[in-house]
Amino acid sequence: MMRASTLSAAFAIVIFYFYAVGARARGGGSQPFPPQFKQRVTFAAPATQRQQPAPNSSGGYTLHVDADEVVLNCTVLDNKGELVNDLSKTNFKVFEDKTLQRVISLQHQDTPVSIGLLVDNSGSMRTKRAAVSSAALDLVKASNPQDETFVINFSDQAYLDQDFTSDLGELQNGLAHLSLSGGTALYDTVVTAADKIERSAKRPRKVLILITDGDDNASKLTLDNAIHRVQDMQGPIIYSIGLMFGGGEARHARRDLRALSSETGGIAFFPGSLKDIDSVAAEVARDIRNQYAIAYHSARASVDGYHTVKVEAHAQGHSKLTVYTRSGYFSRQSSSPNPKTDMN
Repeated sequence: MMRASTLSAAFAIVIFYFYAVGARARGGGSQPFPPQFKQRVTFAAPATQRQQPAPNSSGGYTLHVDADEVVLNCTVLDNKGELVNDLSKTNFKVFEDKTLQRVISLQHQDTPVSIGLLVDNSGSMRTKRAAVSSAALDLVKASNPQDETFVINFSDQAYLDQDFTSDLGELQNGLAHLSLSGGTALYDTVVTAADKIERSAKRPRKVLILITDGDDNASKLTLDNAIHRVQDMQGPIIYSIGLMFGGGEARHARRDLRALSSETGGIAFFPGSLKDIDSVAAEVARDIRNQYAIAYHSARASVDGYHTVKVEAHAQGHSKLTVYTRSGYFSRQSSSPNPKTDMN
């Protein structure tokens, strides 16, 4: 995968701008990211301070690659696509760089999550936004009451329409900001949101939920760039909801969303029609609240380069189990510089 270009810095600084000034006033018109802030971005290596999950927590930073302990957040589904919640430590096998690791702990608790809702606001979403906004709000209602959520509406530009909050009214207002015009800068928005959630989230687990209906046609970054950047910062799990109801270009868009989700440990969902989005949103909320946190000691976490990760689960009474977790991580030594946005 290619390293992300520094062009993504322009998108990352936008989040800082709206964070600092409290976003735009509620009910006001949309304001694009001020271009005069682009040159104010500085670059620094990712922070190396170790983040540890709190005692008895099922979360924490998804991967702690600046120490020998690695923590993976995992979703387990059976052959019918149903959640499996009755597994123990002995049911899991973890491989790093194809070498079996010793699992030191397993936790399965509904700990609070920091969530970024990324909602496509391009012209093609005009007939879908009402259903999408309603489903997104229902998803938040079905989540842990202690979760914190921000809303980014994006087309060819991204807008932070609501910063982190647990207030449903504020989130509803954030989802109500519509422009429904322009293209789709999906990859740039994902990297911007991942940078924000890693720098300013306060909950032990971090998730991005991406809702879109088409291909990226406006980003400066490529798909590989975006995935690499999220992996490089040991970023959040990405769940994708693709509203693609046709063929042709829809196949390409589905492939991209599957890649974004699978490489970060999430799942991509593709409702059969707009009326199915409510059930999909409810399924995403259930998945997030029913993850396992698996910890192991890695002898290679300090070794420069990319480390592949694979998790298997086997248990009596279950035929085939599928584990969704991130595909690997970059060690801190090999991480590329990320734009510094000074967000706390």
